[in-house]
Amino acid sequence: MASAAEQLAANLNFSAFAKADELKKRIWFTLGALLIYRLGTYIPLPGIDPAALASVFKQNSSGLLGVFDMFAGGAVGRMAIFALAIMPYISASIIMQLMTTVSPQLEALKKEGEQGRKTINQYTRYGTVILAALQGYGIAVGLEGASNVVMDPGMFFRASTVITLVGGTMFLMWLGEQITSRGVGNGISLIIFSGIVAQLPHALAGTLELGRTGALSTGIILFLGVMIVAVIMAIVFIERAQRRLIVQYPKRQVGNKMYGGDSSHLPLKLNTSGVIPPIFASSLLLLPVTIANFTAGQGPDWLNTATAMLGHGQPLYMALYAAGITFFAFFYTAIVFNPQETADNLKKYGGFIPGIRPGARTAEYIDYVLTRLTMLGAIYLVVVCLLPEFLISQYSVPFYFGGTSLLIVVSVTMDTVAQVQSHLLAHQYEGLIKKSKLRGARR
Repeated sequence: MASAAEQLAANLNFSAFAKADELKKRIWFTLGALLIYRLGTYIPLPGIDPAALASVFKQNSSGLLGVFDMFAGGAVGRMAIFALAIMPYISASIIMQLMTTVSPQLEALKKEGEQGRKTINQYTRYGTVILAALQGYGIAVGLEGASNVVMDPGMFFRASTVITLVGGTMFLMWLGEQITSRGVGNGISLIIFSGIVAQLPHALAGTLELGRTGALSTGIILFLGVMIVAVIMAIVFIERAQRRLIVQYPKRQVGNKMYGGDSSHLPLKLNTSGVIPPIFASSLLLLPVTIANFTAGQGPDWLNTATAMLGHGQPLYMALYAAGITFFAFFYTAIVFNPQETADNLKKYGGFIPGIRPGARTAEYIDYVLTRLTMLGAIYLVVVCLLPEFLISQYSVPFYFGGTSLLIVVSVTMDTVAQVQSHLLAHQYEGLIKKSKLRGARR
């Protein structure tokens, strides 16, 4: 039998969208904020020669710069004020998550509730400033090392570049928080999403141009379209998949009344780690390629050999990519989900999994189920990410048709649509109660 929430969702009437004034304001605010972000990706850093920069970026687009440019919506290729995008904030957030697992002080702070969360968020912002400053200085030095890119190299250029890039990252972090609180969807995810989507028309035009010139046959282009649709369907199915562990709560008597006795479930996602494993694995593997491109092949022999073996579609690259995705899938899942803590919380509130003793046995059972789910999730990520890698290497398909970009686009779209539905559900609640077959409506 469908639950009350499912009955309400089934009766959703999207024609009432025109009456949801608050939701429309949130959507317009989100679109305006994303428009500001996109305009910022076209404002270049001061003291840069655009023509020389385009030439250097074209030579290095196969390495980390290509991946970062995809996440930054083309801002890296134009060396705009938002060239660092939101990546320093994401890195700082992951570092803080790692620190909470190894530092007792931060772990205790995490358990303090809202106040502890605010303190950790403040630490994350400080970490973002430090990481952005280091990366900005590295970019400034790298630009000075490139031929004729910087018009007037020196400390003034480095200082202005660092200040501009750090300011751009902090502004995007603030903009993302504003979207989350006053708009629709997760602001940070939507900023990355908009950067990838903005590049898709260019990538599609490039693919069609390859077909026009004969570099890609019509059959391959059609197969690519079918494959993208199939991958999107698989992502939607897997990202919505859950393993629900039944949780039973015992009955308790208070005075003459009996309370409790309800059953609930503990949802475990098939892919708990999300898109973090492919991003980390690809970044590590593309690091030697990036270094070799900057050295223009004049580096040590072992670096050139490693670069050749780690090219797209090479067996070593595929094997290491798959191993890296699997490792980070387990590693990140272990960080974000603690079976022992979950078991302790269930025991604290009197909940138990039928047939499993509360406490340590419950933690072992949850860990056993989570390990098997994570293995299936890692296999799913490997398949989704390696199939486009093969096409990229064999047919020069753009980065934007890769598994990581499709994962981000589909996941963020699903989350945003879910939030829009929840706003509509709240707006129509009174009318939905009358339409749904609920006992309360009959009364």
